[in-house]
Amino acid sequence: MNAITSAVWSRRPQTSVRIVDAHAHAGPYSLFFIPEASPDAMVRVMDRCGVAHAVISSHLAIQLDAAAGNAATAEAVGRAPDRFTGYLTVNPWQDPDGELARWGDDPRFGGIKLHPDLHDYPLTGRRYAGVWEFARRTGCPVLTHTYDGSPYNDLDEVDAVAAEHPDVVIIAGHAGATPLGFDRAVEVAQRRPGVILEVCGSFNTGPDIARMVRELGPDRVVYGSDFPFIDLRISLGRVIFSGLAETDQAAVLGATMTRLLQWRSGQG
Repeated sequence: MNAITSAVWSRRPQTSVRIVDAHAHAGPYSLFFIPEASPDAMVRVMDRCGVAHAVISSHLAIQLDAAAGNAATAEAVGRAPDRFTGYLTVNPWQDPDGELARWGDDPRFGGIKLHPDLHDYPLTGRRYAGVWEFARRTGCPVLTHTYDGSPYNDLDEVDAVAAEHPDVVIIAGHAGATPLGFDRAVEVAQRRPGVILEVCGSFNTGPDIARMVRELGPDRVVYGSDFPFIDLRISLGRVIFSGLAETDQAAVLGATMTRLLQWRSGQG
């Protein structure tokens, strides 16, 4: 039994590994109620579990209003910069280049968030051109929603973008989201070295995560939760009890994402 597992069974926060949640949100969602969705409430759960940091985009930004939502993300990060880093949400229909210009140099943001399914716009569309250029120039990672079979962010879309922009780090949110999607996500990541798989979602399991790490390596897979949309403890438990070696587990839980967030120190 390793230190993290021991902490879980002892019902105490783990302190042996720096855990970074690579896929989180904050705030209310318009379609259904999410209890305790504020950043302060999220920190209380993070403390309970020993999660050091989370990379967040506000639900407002990804769904209804990118400009107001990005401002809310920046405010949340500004209040707790030791616990949060922001994703700059780019909605292709809501002044994408303007949002990049407004927030691209703001150190509160450590990544870009795309949600083609919610925005009804394909990942390969030309309105994202500024995103890929910014990411190529700076090293900023781009987290995109993925879902197998989607007309907007299927794994074929990820594959095409990664082929066109081989120098960009693309974090495939949900790793395709379904069992078939996991297979296809692994295949895309094997072809495209810039693709990182993120593991949150309703269908992912410990054995799925272990296979991703086995076939790609621990530097190509990151823990994420979709918190507070989904409770972070669900995705966290899958990684903790997936049977990974301690060094691989530490990389997936935080070390790999920590490295990806260091791009500003070497920008340009």
